[in-house]
Formats: sequence, C-alpha cells, structure tokens
Amino acid sequence: MLERLSSPWPWYVAGPLIGLIVPLLLLLGGKVFGVSSNLRHLCAAIPAPERWKPPYLRYDWLRTGGWNLVFVLGMGLGGVLAPTLFGAPDVGGHISEATRTDLAALGLGEPSGMVPAELFTWGALFTPAGFFLIVVGGFLVGFGARYAGGCTSGHAISGLATFQRSSLAAVFGFFIGGLVATFAVLPWILG
Repeated sequence: MLERLSSPWPWYVAGPLIGLIVPLLLLLGGKVFGVSSNLRHLCAAIPAPERWKPPYLRYDWLRTGGWNLVFVLGMGLGGVLAPTLFGAPDVGGHISEATRTDLAALGLGEPSGMVPAELFTWGALFTPAGFFLIVVGGFLVGFGARYAGGCTSGHAISGLATFQRSSLAAVFGFFIGGLVATFAVLPWILG
C-alpha cells in the first residue's frame, strides 16, 4: 500500500480522480475548481484600509475565496507531507527518452527532479536565459491566466466540463502558446 502511494500514479487513476473534483465541487458547494484566482484573494486579504485597495480587490474575500485558499493550502501541505511520509519519488526517472534527447539537443543536461538544473536554480536566475524563463515567463503566465479569467486547470478541467466556449478558446491558446514556446522561443533563448 505504501509503495503504491509513494510512486507516481498512472494517468488512468490520477486523471479521473482530478476530474471527479469538478462535479463534486459544483454539486456539493456550487464552486468552480481553479487555482489562479487565489492570488486575487490573497491580495484582497491584505489587512489594509479599503480605500487604499483598488476596486478589483474590494470584496468579501473570505466568503468568496476562503474555501479556495484552504484548498491551495492543502495542496502545499500535501506537497510537503507526501515526500516526508512516503519519501521522494524518482520523478526524473519517469521522463521519456525522447524528452531527454530533446533536452540534450538544446544543450541541457540530465534533469534533476523534473526540470533542467541549468535553468531552474537560484544561480540560473541571474543568467539572461534563466531570468527570461523564470521572471519574464512567470509574469507572462500569471498575466495570461488573469487576463483569460483562469489558468490551464481552471479552463481545461472546469471550463470544458461545463461547456464554456471561452474555456475552449483559452485551452487552444494555452496549447498554441506552449507549442510556440517549446519549438521556437526556447531554442531561440538557449541558442
């Protein structure tokens, strides 16, 4: 049992479990699954006079997003407890040979964990490529998620499950952006 819990779960188990969260949240609580809106809730929760906050942050964040903040807190707590209780799984061991070959063609070494250490370390943050990928890329992801009204999980899991056309357009945009970043931007940055 512990061995099963401590190893990565197959897609046909993890996927349906994630998918079942959407109808449970909708049916039991009338809530829509998503994570990116929590930054707004966190900013609204800052104990400052209401007149100092922009109108976008003047709302009852506890009633609107308190459950979602607890959900994200649970995700973080699970991320800490799982390797503590079960040990860290060999996530890097599950990266396909094709991906390893592609990374090597870009001049990146063996990934330690899930990401290439040449790009995702504190030292890499102060290189042009690392700064662009982490800081500029992080800003673009956050801005895009807010501008689109949700992130990939919100639109792809919740939005598509409730037949939202805007979520379908957002998911197409996310995938097209991912393909452009993978096959054009990343080779250009590392080139």
